[in-house]
Parts: sequence; C-alpha cells; structure tokens
Amino acid sequence: MKRTYDEINAKIKSGDAVVMTAEEAIALAESKGIEKATEEVDVVTTGTFGAMCSSGAFVNFGHSEPPIRMSNVTLNGVPVCAGLAAVDAYIGATDERPDSEHGYGGAHVIESLVNGEVVHLKATAPGTDCYPRKEIDTYISLKTLNQAYLYNPRNMYQNYAVATNSSEKTLFTYMGKLLPQYGNMTYSSAGQLSPLLKDPTLRTIGIGTRIFLGGGIGYVAWEGTQYKTNVPIRNGVPSASARTLAVIGDLKGMSSEFLRGMSIHGYGVSLGVGIGVPIPILDENLMKTAVTADKDIYAPVLDYSEQSRDRRPIGEVSYAELKSGSVEILGKSIKTSSLSSYNKARVIADKLKNMIANGEFLLTQPVEKLPEERKQKPLNICTKDEVAK
Repeated sequence: MKRTYDEINAKIKSGDAVVMTAEEAIALAESKGIEKATEEVDVVTTGTFGAMCSSGAFVNFGHSEPPIRMSNVTLNGVPVCAGLAAVDAYIGATDERPDSEHGYGGAHVIESLVNGEVVHLKATAPGTDCYPRKEIDTYISLKTLNQAYLYNPRNMYQNYAVATNSSEKTLFTYMGKLLPQYGNMTYSSAGQLSPLLKDPTLRTIGIGTRIFLGGGIGYVAWEGTQYKTNVPIRNGVPSASARTLAVIGDLKGMSSEFLRGMSIHGYGVSLGVGIGVPIPILDENLMKTAVTADKDIYAPVLDYSEQSRDRRPIGEVSYAELKSGSVEILGKSIKTSSLSSYNKARVIADKLKNMIANGEFLLTQPVEKLPEERKQKPLNICTKDEVAK
C-alpha cells in the first residue's frame, strides 16, 4: 500500500486522517501486524525533550534615538553575539553570565523572553557618523522585539551514547553526574518516541519539514552540525550517534513548557527543547521503522573517564534495558537514569497528534533531501602547511 502527502493532507483537512503516536502504533503493529497497521494509520507522531546545547535565538532590538551599532551586548548580564548588524544579536544557549558559576545563561534569557518577562539590555559601541550613540542601558521584552526566532544548529541527535565512569573520582559532564567505578549510567534519548529513530534514513524528513518546536510551529532548516551516516546499524536503525537537524521557528509562538533554561551542575548551561516530528506513513517500509520498539533500539556505552574523542564503546544496551532502571554490563549491575524526559516526549507526541487530527497542522514534503552519506571530520592540531596540503 502506498500514500502521497497530498492524499494524507486531504484526509487531515476533511478530519478523516488516522493519527497515532509512535507508542500507539507499536501496540497496533504488535496486535495486528505491519500490513494491517500500514492500512489503518496515516501519520505517526514522535516527540523528544532534553538538553540541546547547540541552540539559540536571533533577535532584532530595533533602532534607538540616536541610533547605535552595538558591539558588546549583554542580556540580563549574559554576553551575546552582536557581530551581525547594528541591532541584531544571537543569544547562544550556553553563553553564561560571568558571575553565575554555571547557574545562569543564554538559555535562561530565552526562557524569560518566552515567558513575557522584562530583560535588561546593555550595549556599548565605538560610535560612527551614522551610528553616533556609544552606549545604551534599557529594557526589552518579546513584545518589543521586531524579530525573535529560535535557530538551533544541532538538535535531535539520532541516538546518543550512554555515559558511565570507570575512574576513582566523580565526573561532572553534559551527561550529568557520573559516579566512580561504574556507579551509574546516564542516557539522553526518548528511544521509541525519538523522531529520527522512527524514520532512520530521513525519507520524509528534510529541508522544509514542518515540526512541533518549543510549543509552536517550526521547520527543518538544514542538516544539523556533526551530522553523520557512517555508523553501525542494528535492527534497521543507527546504534550510535548519527544524523542531527538544524531547526528554526518563531520564538513568539513558543512556550516555556517546552523551552526551558537548564543548569547542569559542574558543567554549565543548556536549553531544554521539546520537538515533535510527524512521520507520514507513505508505505509499509515506513511503518516498519516507525514501530521499532525500545527492545530493538541499541546505544553504545562509553566510559567518560577516557578523555578522548575516540572513546571505544565498552558495550551496547537497548533502551528497554536502560528504561528498566539497571543494566548488566562488564559483570556489574549498573543503575541507569535519563537526562531527557520521556513523559514530556509523550506529551509532545500526543499534542502533535491532536493538532494533526484537528486539522491544525498539515504535513510538508521536504523541498530538499538531507545527505545520504556524510562523515564527521575531527579538529586536528596542526601547522598551516599541513592544513594547506
């Protein structure tokens, strides 16, 4: 059986589309089989919510009187990138206020803006004939900004490594607190609800794909940074970190329920981002991957005490094992915990399902496919001549 985007959208508009979350589709396929599930379901929805450091927002402040070409800018004391145009800036999620001790940063500024709160803007400038003002100290809010849009260069990792620690000391990492001598194990993925694991070769996800982003509507803008395809495959899905997406959306339509500033103890600031992606069931092959369950999705386990970019996995575990609360590896029973919220992922998949079922969200066919093959290059320390070769 085959469907087209136009056929599915026509059913959405008429209120006849059958939409299920990935969890619901898994249960259906288990009870009726892939063929029957494909016949019955038009769209499968997915969701994820977790720390996504490679995130931020572009803002335009508008021109003051007299005007200023901002060069050094802070928002609530957080330095932001003003190397764009006179009154444009990019708020990086992980930029931190100097006195915050890993407690307050760009992610919190973004959350404050989304909440409608007032934010303190300070800026200095060299002063020019056309931009004579040399400093400004004022207040802004989302209402006063001309434009404010989220642009995240790397979100929704397609699978991600599990972290543990074999050393004698506690480690504080972006994967949270790792206890000594394999005292715990942390992971960060929604597993069977995770968007890019439901369409692992991105047949339906590409530039222009409409998504649920931060509580509003967003779009896939480009391949994400560190996007790669040369990874092991198990049960039809990557069993290591693989593809990522760059996404964009209007901050003015978002909610702090799905966009939260986060402080990771001993590491720094990140942005909790909620994203949902609809998977149109165009054929049976898409249904097969859309109903891949936690027991069939595996991730590598890395020892974070090895301070190298080339850590080799010490094992591989399924998401069913990870979600059970403990994993047997290296002859040890290790407690597991998740840095992402499966409950929030469920909420997102369900909200997206209802938006589609109510005719509020139509599917978009990608205007351009994302790369089928891509390798990730390292940063090597070398001489100018070595790079030039």
